Amino acid sequence: MSGRVEIEYCTRCGRLPRAAWLAQELLTTFEAELSELALRPCRGGVFVVRVDGEVVWDRRAQGFPEPTAVKRAVRVRVAPGRSLGHPDTPAP
Repeated sequence: MSGRVEIEYCTRCGRLPRAAWLAQELLTTFEAELSELALRPCRGGVFVVRVDGEVVWDRRAQGFPEPTAVKRAVRVRVAPGRSLGHPDTPAP
């Protein structure tokens, strides 16, 4: 295990449910690869996902994430080359 994921979310914007849902998705997908997953309450409209301190998703730059997009970004850091299953298959 090597990856520490942090999801920083805005409490004033009511983003806890989205952060918790994304945390569940990441923990389910990378159960063996993650050493820790933290939810970090904050303010100011933030929604940022970090892996080992490196930003992999920032709502201000990229909009609100779909779980598959975040999973791909996390995979690059914690499980390169690993298939995510159906999200990795091209659309017909």
